[in-house]
Amino acid sequence: MQKDLKELPLRERKKLRTRQALVRTALELFTARDFAAVTLDEIVEAVDVSKRTFFRTFTSKEDVALAPEKELWAAYVKHIEGRPLTGEHLFGAYKDALFAALEHMSDGWEQRFLASRSLADRTPALTAHSLRDCSEVSANVVRIVADRLAGQSPGRTELRLLLDLMLAAWHRALETWTASDAVQQDRAALTRHMHEAFAAIPAVAALAAQDS
Repeated sequence: MQKDLKELPLRERKKLRTRQALVRTALELFTARDFAAVTLDEIVEAVDVSKRTFFRTFTSKEDVALAPEKELWAAYVKHIEGRPLTGEHLFGAYKDALFAALEHMSDGWEQRFLASRSLADRTPALTAHSLRDCSEVSANVVRIVADRLAGQSPGRTELRLLLDLMLAAWHRALETWTASDAVQQDRAALTRHMHEAFAAIPAVAALAAQDS
């Protein structure tokens, strides 16, 4: 889980609490009334902050609506940057960084993530925003790993394909998790679905090898 709030400096605690309040309130409003129907003025008024404060933390309504997803991938990039990397065990590094990022998320993250994902699924503008963010994060991860493995194999194409394979397993785990009963949509269940999806990859790779 994230570092305890009490361990942070006072200013950082205030900023984090404001961010959390904006995300929580925005998602509640979006879920109750639809994304397009909620104005930025309504969000900041509900949290009792100024637009200037909002824009110190988020760039747009889309940004705050997708905050839980962005928090996860920001943590993922940090874990990739700090993790020992070798070409031979790269897929394991990709996968382990995702588990570590998930564990790093604050309490209640999974409920916010589910609300955000449900909102994106029915809002084309958010779907497009999410896809663009995913592409940017993927490109950034490949760049980071390629720079750290400079002069070693694999190359950028292989790095990207490995990452895409990891992401495909992640999305499959998400599909299973979000389709389950609400009582089974806790973080432990998501982690379990992730393990199951990753465990299927060797068999999938073997099927691909048959056609090569």
